[in-house]
Amino acid sequence: MNAFVAAMGWYKPDSPCEQSPRNIAVSLSLEAAEVLEHYQWGEHANSEALSEELADVLLYLLQLAYLTGIDLGDAVMEKLSINYERFGPSPTQSGPA
Repeated sequence: MNAFVAAMGWYKPDSPCEQSPRNIAVSLSLEAAEVLEHYQWGEHANSEALSEELADVLLYLLQLAYLTGIDLGDAVMEKLSINYERFGPSPTQSGPA
């Protein structure tokens, strides 16, 4: 993502697409809404179109993590650990049915 943003000139101070955390967070939210739009009128989405939107979400997420200095790998592992503590399977539950 960094190579693409640099190639587009978006890291330059006079860029119309300033790479601030706020701007990227807004863009991430808009792209996530576009994912939802594919399910607006039904339970199924066109895989190719959905794939493009999911890629956009991931790219903005990666850029936001980069700009804020967050290691997503570490953040995901920490969040999974927290979720297991909060929602982990009970001793009688071994996994999905």
